[in-house]
Amino acid sequence: MKNKIKILIADDHPLFRKGLKDLLEESGREFSVDEAGNGELAVELIKQNNYDIAMLDIDMPRLNGLEVAEECKRNKIDVKIIILTMYKDEHLFNKSVDIGVMGYLLKENAVMDINNAITSVLEGHYYICPAISEFVLNRKNKLDNAEKEKQSTKALTETERTILKLIAESKTSKEIAEELFVSVKTIEKHRFNICNKLNIHGTHALIKYAFDNRDMFLS
Repeated sequence: MKNKIKILIADDHPLFRKGLKDLLEESGREFSVDEAGNGELAVELIKQNNYDIAMLDIDMPRLNGLEVAEECKRNKIDVKIIILTMYKDEHLFNKSVDIGVMGYLLKENAVMDINNAITSVLEGHYYICPAISEFVLNRKNKLDNAEKEKQSTKALTETERTILKLIAESKTSKEIAEELFVSVKTIEKHRFNICNKLNIHGTHALIKYAFDNRDMFLS
């Protein structure tokens, strides 16, 4: 006999939990569903049970959904995470994907999307609610642009990269010159060369570039 798919629904709204549980149990598929009303209980149950999927409300007391997901990641627990949220928040979406969340659903669409989401994540695929599909495109574009910027900086010398790092720290040419024990004129020459290599033009363009890409230079 085929084992049931073990699912945890963690949400602090009992009616929402019950609605999802009823929906799953009436779907005709073999599900075993547990519930948790807060993040701490969710972590405890996940550690004790071999769940296939944990469906986590992003906004719960005593650890929110992302904190529960991070705890699972830290403990290397093999459970696929689906985040449930009321908010179309791109920052939270990106953070979720960064920590390994496989599914991301808006609560208002959960009834329509839940079965497709479960099928997808069980097969090892991501499932993102169609209502926030633009977040996926935005994320891809940002990653592509970041990769292009990373490739472009390979043309820079180690000294030029150091200068960019110091510019990203809001240091002036005079302060950079003093730190590197060279003249201001030398720093200005380096800045000119950096602009040429990166095809940057304009009075404050290099400063803007350094700030926009500071994650590449600041550890």
